[in-house]
Amino acid sequence: MSRNPFGELPKNLAQAVDLSSLGKPPMPLPEIGIEITQANLVSEILPASNAQVVIALCWSPRSAQSRDILNILSDFHNADSVGPNPWVLATVNVDSEAAVAQALQVQSVPIAIAIIQEQIVPLFESVPPRDQVRLVIDKVIALAAERGIGSTADAGEAAEVEAPMEPEEIEALEALENSDLAKAIEAYKRWLLRTPGNPMAELGLAQVELMQRVEGQIPSEVLTLAAAQPLEIKVQLMAADLEIIQGNYESAFNRVVSLVKALSGDEKKVARDHLLGLFKLVDPTDPQLIKARQALASALF
Repeated sequence: MSRNPFGELPKNLAQAVDLSSLGKPPMPLPEIGIEITQANLVSEILPASNAQVVIALCWSPRSAQSRDILNILSDFHNADSVGPNPWVLATVNVDSEAAVAQALQVQSVPIAIAIIQEQIVPLFESVPPRDQVRLVIDKVIALAAERGIGSTADAGEAAEVEAPMEPEEIEALEALENSDLAKAIEAYKRWLLRTPGNPMAELGLAQVELMQRVEGQIPSEVLTLAAAQPLEIKVQLMAADLEIIQGNYESAFNRVVSLVKALSGDEKKVARDHLLGLFKLVDPTDPQLIKARQALASALF
């Protein structure tokens, strides 16, 4: 692979433990998995992701949670290594591998990511419950199998097996059938309180909160007003919401990135956080999202 992949990797992963707040003394992490370095990322890790899913834990020796989540990942990796869909377990020490950490724009640890066909997919942060980690890994393996990555033995059958719905998820969907957005939001929030970091709950909450924000808005009027008031943050964020609803991701992302560049202080943070929320609504492998993450990183740094 001749191109430099660093410019193509997603930026600004969500926060779990702010790196600037981590204290000492450092603790060593067990030697589990393949250590990703600036030297082997391009020559070994990315090429390997074309044949097998790579799940990498970004960690710091100053983070006590890193050992816990690595042990969970190691247990599942050992179990899956003898199964039909093995995957590669890797680690990134964000302290010793500053270049890799900067390329990934890691702002918090621990964070787990998947690498599939040289594309980065954020998975979860902090230390979710074991069953949620298992669920996320299974979904990633199924997604990769659909793309021909990893062993496809029994992949079709595995993809057809759906995890049972959670009670809060059922409640949220019933609320949506009744057009009760507030009740659906409350259900998703309770789901997240019970299982912090659950990706399905986070996605559902983000979707319904978007629906609530745009309820009653007339797109043509909002977009016309946004064109006349390029620095009015409330108008611009509403316009971006509507563009996401319409599937115009590139315009929505560019709109908010421009705000981040132009604003400062609290307003800049509001625009950034809103954009990170919009990112959750789009397929992590979508080229427009990857491009927007790069643009946001440039705007911030």
